[in-house]
Amino acid sequence: MANSLGRHVLAEIYGCSFDILNDREKVEALMVDAALEAGAEVREVAFHKFSPQGVSGVVVISESHLAIHTWPELGYAAVDVFTCGDRVNPWDACNFLTDHFKAGHMTATEIKRGIVEDPKKAVNI
Repeated sequence: MANSLGRHVLAEIYGCSFDILNDREKVEALMVDAALEAGAEVREVAFHKFSPQGVSGVVVISESHLAIHTWPELGYAAVDVFTCGDRVNPWDACNFLTDHFKAGHMTATEIKRGIVEDPKKAVNI
C-alpha cells in the first residue's frame, strides 16, 4: 500500500438470493460479519429497508467503512469496502459477502485512496 492511506474495493455482486437481499436484518448481520471476517473493528451500524424492496446500509469501522445498496428484484448488490492501514483486507469482506449472498458472481475494482506524493508524519493533537 505504498504511499496510499487506504484501499477501496467497489464490488458488483450478481445472482444473489432475493430473500437475503430483501431482508434488512440479514443484510445488516452479514455486513457486520463481513467486517469482522476481514479483521475490522465495528463502531456503528445503520441500515434501512425500502418499500417495496431493497436495503441500504453502512457499517462504520475503525479502519473506515462498508456500504451496500441492494436490488433484490435483480439479484444485485452494490458494495463498497474502504479500509485504511495494512491490517484489514477489503477483499476478505467482499468474498465473504459474495458467498453468503449466494451470488452467481462478483466483479470488483480496487482503488488506492489518499495517494500521497510527499508523505508527512502524522501528528496527533
